[in-house]
Amino acid sequence: MRYDLDDLRLFLHTVTEGSITAGARRMHLSLPSASARVRSLEHHAGVALLIRERRGVRPTPAGATLARHAREVLAQTARLESAVTSYTRSPTAPLTLLSGGSAMHRLVPAALVPFLRAHPDVDVTVSESRTPRTVRMLADGEADLGIVVDDDEALGVGLRMEPLGDDSLVVVGQAGGILAGRKAVAYGEVAEHPLVGLDPDSSLRRWIEMRLGPKAPVARYRTTVAHINVLIALAAAGIGLAVVPRRALDPDQPLDVCELRDPWARRRHLLAWGAKDSAPATAALAEHLHRAAPPDGDG
Repeated sequence: MRYDLDDLRLFLHTVTEGSITAGARRMHLSLPSASARVRSLEHHAGVALLIRERRGVRPTPAGATLARHAREVLAQTARLESAVTSYTRSPTAPLTLLSGGSAMHRLVPAALVPFLRAHPDVDVTVSESRTPRTVRMLADGEADLGIVVDDDEALGVGLRMEPLGDDSLVVVGQAGGILAGRKAVAYGEVAEHPLVGLDPDSSLRRWIEMRLGPKAPVARYRTTVAHINVLIALAAAGIGLAVVPRRALDPDQPLDVCELRDPWARRRHLLAWGAKDSAPATAALAEHLHRAAPPDGDG
């Protein structure tokens, strides 16, 4: 037989309250209407569900079984409604945040966690993207915010830009290794030693190679990896030197850190806003990104 969900709710309220009158009140029904619904439920079940007494009602064994299963059905229905509603409750599409690999390592996660906790109805799509693609998507209204590098690729597009902090690159190696006692070194000398690096298609690796140009020394990469934290761990273990953003380093990790003399190694992050109208949630996410960005010079 088919069960009406409102009939099941009425029956549960009646059993819980021990009274059809009280069950009707909780369902905002008249007593005659509620009584008719209960009798119809019993008729379709083919068995008595309630024992009617002078001071109220109590369930029969069949009624107790129905009540137990009705609770499960209604709970499952509530979970189903919640799951479906989660896809439609936000009045706007998810925010889109684009970022290079450098900021993805520490800055973006540090901003996303408190933002998503504070805004449970706002979803955020995060993608790694090089600066040229990021500014193009922002200008075309295909993204809301982007973390870009302050260079010619980011300027001259008419987007709103805000300073987000230093993102200069350094070379790191095993503590007490070939960088010990050095304060600064040129990339040409770095490339004379075995390196570990990011995957060739990563945004940071491609950014560096574009600045080096075709006449750059050919480096030997002992291995390449997808994530900066793995890269730093390999350098700390003495597998090879690595060029990484200073802000990606953990100050407590034993490493030799050396400045790069090359001008391209000194760079800054900017927070770029999309050309489309900004929602309040966009401004809130931007504020969390600013809060998560450590002061210049911090790790």
